[in-house]
Amino acid sequence: MRIFTLDKNYSIVCNSESTRSGFRHIAVLHNGGYELARAKTCYYNRTWESFEYESVLNKIIEDNFSGKEKIKFLEVVKKLNYRSF
Repeated sequence: MRIFTLDKNYSIVCNSESTRSGFRHIAVLHNGGYELARAKTCYYNRTWESFEYESVLNKIIEDNFSGKEKIKFLEVVKKLNYRSF
C-alpha cells in the first residue's frame, strides 16, 4: 500500500492485489478522509510503467479532475515518484 498526498485536502491510496490471471492496481481517491472515487487497472503478466501505480494514478486523476487542478495533480504524482528512486 502507498499513499500519495496531492494537497492538504486530496490523497490517493494505492494497493496491489493478486487475481486468478495476474494482478491489479487499485487507487482510492480521498478528500478529507472521505472516499470519492475508485479506479483499477488489471495486468496479466507485468507492467511497463515508469513507476509503480502510474497507470491507475493517471486514470483516477483524469476521471475526477479537470483543468489546472488535473495538470497540477499529475505533476505532483510524477514528482513524488521520481524522488522515491
